[in-house]
Amino acid sequence: MSQWPTAVWLPILLLLGSNVFMTFAWYGHLKFKTTTLASAIVVSWLIALPEYLLQVPANRLGHGHYSAAQLKTIQEVITLSVFCVFSVTYLGESLRWNHFVAFALIALAAYFMFLE
Repeated sequence: MSQWPTAVWLPILLLLGSNVFMTFAWYGHLKFKTTTLASAIVVSWLIALPEYLLQVPANRLGHGHYSAAQLKTIQEVITLSVFCVFSVTYLGESLRWNHFVAFALIALAAYFMFLE
């Protein structure tokens, strides 16, 4: 079994981790509506710092194997995947048919991004 080169899989793993942090930074405060906006901003910034510590190396390591446009596309697909899980499990919101259609169209766009 051949191993994937680090430039292929490590950026994807780092982007996955960064998106978990960023999703909590952007949307985690929605469960705590009684906290002040200033508090939500400060906590979100503190959560976002580890996101940058993963995102920047992901793009640095991945660029060369992936184009910048491909890295951004990978990041967006991961973002939507992480957000779906977050939205359902953390916020208790449901996904409807139109969400799945929209995500499928985005996945189709991602497919075209990787065509040679």
